[in-house]
Amino acid sequence: MKQNSAGNLPDMSTRTIAFIGGGNMAGSLIGGLVADGYNATKIYASDTDSEKLASLSARFGIRSASDNLDAVKRSDVVVLAVKPQAMERVARDLADAIQYSRPLVISIAAGVREAHLRKWLGSDVALIRTMPNTPAMLQAGATVLHAGAGVSEQQKSIAETILRSVGLTCWVKEEALMDAVTALSGSGPAYFFLVMEAIERAGTELGLPPDIARLLTLQTALGAARMAMESSEGPATLRNYVTSPGGTTESALKRLEASGIREIFAQALRDAKERSEEISSMLGNT
Repeated sequence: MKQNSAGNLPDMSTRTIAFIGGGNMAGSLIGGLVADGYNATKIYASDTDSEKLASLSARFGIRSASDNLDAVKRSDVVVLAVKPQAMERVARDLADAIQYSRPLVISIAAGVREAHLRKWLGSDVALIRTMPNTPAMLQAGATVLHAGAGVSEQQKSIAETILRSVGLTCWVKEEALMDAVTALSGSGPAYFFLVMEAIERAGTELGLPPDIARLLTLQTALGAARMAMESSEGPATLRNYVTSPGGTTESALKRLEASGIREIFAQALRDAKERSEEISSMLGNT
């Protein structure tokens, strides 16, 4: 699924990247960059958990910074990878160092708006907000990016290269759309897990052994996703291809349609979007 690598952007080879926070998403991005051939010695990480840092250094050969300020001072690009609830404290602590060294700042914290980050870091920081999702841990993620005012095309390319190391990327011009992104792709893996869970359970209720029901469910989901990704046709057309008039698939789809499955998903995403907006407001209400 990866569409780019660090080697495809010559300017990237000279950049030093600092990850503030060493959790799963930071580890995924570091792993993706190193797998793409990025020089691990140009990657620093900082985290309050020394065991996390030791693990990242051992796995990828990156450097550990003594603290967040040390990481920022050494770097051209700063990736804020701390939990949203900790972002204000971390950002305020880093503000002076970021104002001094003027790095590109990339936030991967869900729900933390650009206005809040600028209030904590400084209004003139070069800032890109992103929303990756959990399949990034398998380098199969989907990340949406939004560039703040004053971000150059070169800086956008740098951010895109970093996030593309764990999957596909796309940009939105309006930051307000990030709440819809959170509802669709940010929370989206859980929706598919729920569908797989329901299908697997239904299969066992029809008499299939649990291990076979699970294997068939997962492989069918994987196959359908690959068909959709690799086809020029949309999902509706692909669905019609496997739905014979009067057949078993049509019978099942009629039941799903009659249950209002489309509106259920539409309302679920609306609820998720509204909750994302509420959380964003709470995170910046200081």
